[in-house]
This record gives sequence, C-alpha cells and structure tokens, in this order.
Amino acid sequence: MAVIGAGAIARDHVTALAGVPGVRLAHVVDRHPERAAALAALAEGATWSTDPATAWSDAVDVTAVCTSPESHADLSVAAFAAGKAVLLEKPAALRVADADRVLAAAKKAGRPLLVAQTARFQPVHLDIAQAVADGAIGTPRLAHLTWYTGHVWPGGWRGWQLDAARSGGHVAHNGVHALDLLTWLMDDEPVRVFARPCRTWAPGMPTPDSFQILVRFAGGALATVELCYALAARGTFVRRLMLSGTTGTLHHSSEDEPRAHTAQPVAPASIEGAMAEQTRHLRDVLDGVAEPLTAPHQVRAALAAALAAQLSADEGRPVDVKEVC
Repeated sequence: MAVIGAGAIARDHVTALAGVPGVRLAHVVDRHPERAAALAALAEGATWSTDPATAWSDAVDVTAVCTSPESHADLSVAAFAAGKAVLLEKPAALRVADADRVLAAAKKAGRPLLVAQTARFQPVHLDIAQAVADGAIGTPRLAHLTWYTGHVWPGGWRGWQLDAARSGGHVAHNGVHALDLLTWLMDDEPVRVFARPCRTWAPGMPTPDSFQILVRFAGGALATVELCYALAARGTFVRRLMLSGTTGTLHHSSEDEPRAHTAQPVAPASIEGAMAEQTRHLRDVLDGVAEPLTAPHQVRAALAAALAAQLSADEGRPVDVKEVC
C-alpha cells in the first residue's frame, strides 16, 4: 500500500496495517517532507516522497487516499488510471459529479474501490447488519441513530476541518458516516433530508459542532440522526442505535456496556477494532475473495444525502437529495 496524506487518519490506517498479515505499507506521500518521513518510519522498508505520482508506481498494489476531501476525486481517478486499487477516505468527494468520476474510473480500470466508511466495520454494526440480513426485524422502517463524541474541541479540529470549502462542512464531512451506515442497514436510498446544525458544547468553534438530520428513504422509511462531536471530555463516546422493522426491533446503547475507568478514555468494545477489521476486509478484496462492502450505489447515495443535508443545514430548509445530483 501507498498512502497519500500523512495526517491523523493516515496514521490510523498505517497502525492497522501493521497488525494485518498480507498487506504492508510500502510508500508515503505528503507535501510536507517531515510528515511523510515520520509516517514512513513506522513501517520497515517504507519509502516516502512529496510527489503524488509515486503512490501509483509499479511497486504499489493499492493506493490509500487520506488527504483533505477536496483532493479525493482527482487523486483516486489518477490512481485508477494507473491500474491501482483505491482505499478512499470519506467523504468520497465534495460533489456527486466528482464521485461519479471516481466510480466510473474504478469501473473502467476494473479495480476495486473501498471507501473508508469505518462505522460499517464496528462490531456492533456488523452484528446488526447480519441480523437484518437474516430477517430478524423484517423490512426496516424506522431508525434512530445518536452519536456523542468528545473529539473536536478544543483543538481537535484545525485547518481544513474547519474550512467548509475543503471539508464539505461538518454535516457533510461527518454526517456521511451516519448516512452511509443507515443507507446500508436500511438497504434503501435517502431521498429527502432536513438538517439543523447548532453549537452546543463549543460555542467558540467556527463551525457547528452538532447537528440533527431527519431522513426520508425512497421506500418510505424514516430515520433520525443526532451527532455531537464536541463533548467536553475528549475521548468520550456515547452511541445509540435503534432499528425497527415490520416484524421486530434491534437496539444497542454503548451505555449498557461494561467500561474500564482509567486515566485515558477507553472506546466501547462495540466500536473498537473497526480500522483493523476494515483493513482485513481490504486484504480480502485485493485477494479476490470478497467484494467491497461499500457498494458503488451506496457510496453515491450516502454522499448525495450528506451533501443535501449540508445544504439543508446551510439554508434552513428541507432538501430533496436530487437537488445535489
């Protein structure tokens, strides 16, 4: 694997790589030489460069695009043109048209695309998805998803993460995680959204730290989403999911899990290990024994819903998802 971008999420990917046999870090690219060198130093024999084109050299099988979102589409298209598989950080793009370019490039190259929607790989969500697939609740009709996280403030976010022109905005940038998860679990396409952003715990933050989204799906199902990424205690996690269908209901709350009380916050077991599980899945995809869990039509649907939700938050009105397509 070659990794483009040497920020925090790239380091998470590299750390996960180290624990998964069959895939290794070969090369790192970053415009800052010291950052590229520092990340490459984590893997024996890995090289580094400031030139993105080195990320699709002959020595590379898969390129991980871990840059800020405004560059995702162009870098992915170039990697596919060079015949590489692509692991693409979310959001896949900042416009649906650019996501379409990425999907078309993957199809033309005949190479796999895995979008890093890591929430799918959290143990609790894999279990719930399997239960839904096994018919435990019939057809999903109603969902409620709540995530509270102490992560972004003070000082957790900076640079491009606070610049909507580069991130897509908080609702698009992080809401895509929730909307992708619901698109997958509901097995349906969002068609209308209404988002309300607010500054709750972090009034000094230059972007809303929290938001709610009401989602209507093509089949008539309804979902509500509430996300706050700025709890006062960094590292705090509270996660709840309720999924109700025609014959039953599934629900989970991280508050019901046993938690260690230590000097450093510990993530709930229900979400721990997702990055490693995603890396194992990527290896299986590259070995040809699995298809990418992030199917192209779901990648597009979730991104479109996230961009529509950002537009809704910006303009204070319900938005039909087709407006951004």
